[in-house]
Amino acid sequence: MTAHVPDPQPRKTLRPHQGVPPGETPPGESSTGSGAGPYRPLTRGWAKGPLLLICLVALACALFFLAYAIMLNV
Repeated sequence: MTAHVPDPQPRKTLRPHQGVPPGETPPGESSTGSGAGPYRPLTRGWAKGPLLLICLVALACALFFLAYAIMLNV
């Protein structure tokens, strides 16, 4: 038993060397924005707390190595 599937749109069938009729393919890129969700305004960056903590840890490390270098030279 052979199933014969007729062409659903015989007028829009491609002919050799004609290409795709206009309007048959979707655009290459989306024309809408890529935002998915509610708009959230941008923040200004790091909060003061974490930035202060990082600076204090860096200062403590610098003081430790400075004290260690002084103790080696004594």
